[in-house]
Amino acid sequence: MKKFLLFVLAIVISFLPGIIGMMFSPDGASDMWYNALVKPALMPAGWVFAVVWPILYFLLGIALYLIMVDTTRLSKTKSYSLFAVHMGLNALWSYLFFGINLTGAALIVLLLLIGFTVWMMVAFRQISRPAYYLVWPYIIWLVFALYLNSGVVMMN
Repeated sequence: MKKFLLFVLAIVISFLPGIIGMMFSPDGASDMWYNALVKPALMPAGWVFAVVWPILYFLLGIALYLIMVDTTRLSKTKSYSLFAVHMGLNALWSYLFFGINLTGAALIVLLLLIGFTVWMMVAFRQISRPAYYLVWPYIIWLVFALYLNSGVVMMN
C-alpha cells in the first residue's frame, strides 16, 4: 500500500506544472494574443499539446516514483532538488509565455529548464536507469519547444 501511495504522490507532483500552466493556457484575451503570433513552420495543432503533455508528466511521475522507491544507499537529495527546480521552471515558462506574454524571458527560462532537466537526468541515472530513460521523451519535447519558442521570438 505504501508503494501505491508513493506512486500516486509522484504522479500528482509531476502534474503540478501542467495544472499551473493550464491557468495561463490561451483563452479569451490571451487566445487573441496567441492566435495573432506568427508561428514557426512546425508548430503543432493545439490538440497535440493536450495529448503530449499529460503523457510526458505521467512519464516524469513514474521516473520520480522509481527514484523514491529505490533501495540503494545513494543520496536522493540532489535528484529531488533538481526535480523540484525543473518543475518550478516548467510552471514559470507557462506564466511568462502565456500569462504575461514575455516570449523572450520564457525562452531564457526554457534554456534553464533544459539545463536543469539534463542535470536531473544525470542524477537519476546514478540511481535508476529506467528513471533516466523515462525522462528522454520529455527532454526531446523540450528541445522541440526550444525551436518553437525561438521561432516565436524571432518572428514576432
